Amino acid sequence: MQQLQKQRDFFNTQQTKDVEFRKKALKRLQQEIIVREDDICDAIYADFKKPKFETLAAETQFVLGDIKHTLKKMSLWAQPQRVSASLMNWPSSDFIYKEPYGNVLIIAPWNYPFQLAIAPLIAAVAAGNTAVVKPSEVTPNTAKILSEIITASFKPEHVTVIEGGVETSQELLAQKWNYIFFTGSSRVGKIVYESAAKHLTPVTLELGGKNPTIVDETASISKAAKRIVWGKFLNAGQTCIATDYILVHQSVKDKLVHALKKSITDSYGQNIEKSTDYARTVSHTHYLGLKQMLKGQELLFGGETNDEDNYLSPTLVNEPKLESKLMEGEIFGPILPIISYETEADIEKHINNYGKPLATYVFSNKKSFQKKIIAKYSFGGGAINDTLIQITNKKLPFGGVGASGIGSYHGKASFDLFSHHKSIIKKSNWFEAPLRYPPYNLPIKFVKKVKHLF
Repeated sequence: MQQLQKQRDFFNTQQTKDVEFRKKALKRLQQEIIVREDDICDAIYADFKKPKFETLAAETQFVLGDIKHTLKKMSLWAQPQRVSASLMNWPSSDFIYKEPYGNVLIIAPWNYPFQLAIAPLIAAVAAGNTAVVKPSEVTPNTAKILSEIITASFKPEHVTVIEGGVETSQELLAQKWNYIFFTGSSRVGKIVYESAAKHLTPVTLELGGKNPTIVDETASISKAAKRIVWGKFLNAGQTCIATDYILVHQSVKDKLVHALKKSITDSYGQNIEKSTDYARTVSHTHYLGLKQMLKGQELLFGGETNDEDNYLSPTLVNEPKLESKLMEGEIFGPILPIISYETEADIEKHINNYGKPLATYVFSNKKSFQKKIIAKYSFGGGAINDTLIQITNKKLPFGGVGASGIGSYHGKASFDLFSHHKSIIKKSNWFEAPLRYPPYNLPIKFVKKVKHLF
């Protein structure tokens, strides 16, 4: 692939290793996003009617905040980090150098098509890499404006966009990269991982999973309902860390269901289809899949559809069976199953039925219960008495575990992710300890006693 070779040649010029070069590139990107912000909102709306407020909050302003934070901290992050030296190597100075991997491939998803393309790109550029960005073909209007913004901000030998469908992704994955960053489904993530393994290419896989939200009998129900509804139906449920299903203590289930219905109506009105604050399912194929999941289910609320507009209203489902299609895998849409539990053993049965989720949320006023859930179950990240908010703090790494992903990023973690950490010892010449050189005259007993010096 010619473009990749051009980027390899450019990387070898060493220009991207200059921190000031990186800053200038990110400032151009920053300015271009500011100028084109309304166009970005229009493009994402054209793709799946995402409300402008959500686009500003979760897409453009999110990445502008990333750029600002990165520009402020980049010089510090790029400096060699001094660590304490081993007594065995005395006298010496020990350092960790951050160096770019080289040529990076970023494959972006369709659910947050701008943010999840640009956020990893910011980090890749900040760390000194070149990059090829592959936007999702499912959101063509966003892909087009991504291409325009990146073309205006970077030379193609530094950063470029390659658009296309599955065949394009396959062709890109067949190449040898120095790093691959993928956000998307677990199914495609396995394909990416397999392709990377052929070249021993390191990867970050940001995937998903069936994220539980647990509501116990001590929870503040009205607040819980409001926060669950916001987190679940933001972006019409197409958020990788959204609640996938609720486990609620049977004693407060009816109260929670009532509060959820009220919160949905308060948020989107009586005629939700006319609401300007509610997005659509991104494609007709995905929409039909969601409709299929609802067959045979008992609906507590919602379920209204419009095939011409890929519209599915916020929908509450009562006690779906574990073996149902709805509970097979991640829903990724505005369908919220509600399952009651009596004991903590019931919680364990449901959560352990799936792989490690990307997120878990607990609504409880009992600290011992909060601590028990955090300690007992493995998941990417989460929140107590809220949803989604763990993604907003740049000091908290974001990523999955097990089937929900490999690697984590955000803030400094993003810079470190796209950097190889090179360990260097600078040894002084003014003293030489003879102990390590042959002939080995020290008794074995002494060697065992000083093993902690190594």
